Amino acid sequence: MIEGMFTGLRGLEREDLLLLRDWRNKPHFRKNFREHKELSLFHQEAWYNKTMASSNDYMFGIVDLHDQQLVGVGGLLYINWILRSADFSFYIGKDDLYVDEHYAPDAIESMLKYGFEELNLNKIWMELYEFDTAKFDLFTEHFGFSLDGRLRQNAFYQGRYWDSNIISLLAEDYKKLR
Repeated sequence: MIEGMFTGLRGLEREDLLLLRDWRNKPHFRKNFREHKELSLFHQEAWYNKTMASSNDYMFGIVDLHDQQLVGVGGLLYINWILRSADFSFYIGKDDLYVDEHYAPDAIESMLKYGFEELNLNKIWMELYEFDTAKFDLFTEHFGFSLDGRLRQNAFYQGRYWDSNIISLLAEDYKKLR
């Protein structure tokens, strides 16, 4: 297990899938994900099997170190080993938090450290819909991610189209901020 101060990152287990499905199906969570449809256990298992078999995807269960309970999930996905880049995926499901001031910063710090210091990545990036201001603010203000650009009208929510923000953190910037 990769340990931070409050959270640990561990491999996902098949037993986690029911909870992950329930979290991902919450409308206020699902609106922020690329997969918009209601997920069944079948879909969750297919995703799990594909992700666990891939050498380009590193998914983690985020646990509270105090009681070892699963509180969220995160990963470094679509790793491009030539460019040394990965898509950052992350949310806290416990108590409908999505992001918070306790678990999220600690788990994010552990995942960034793992990505840059263990996997030797050069760039960690993520796509966030423009209405996902909580996650955008957390990653840009607290972790130094920069806005790389926007994909115009890339999401549909509440009857209108929204832009996607592409943000990233480079290894050289990560080192300066530590």
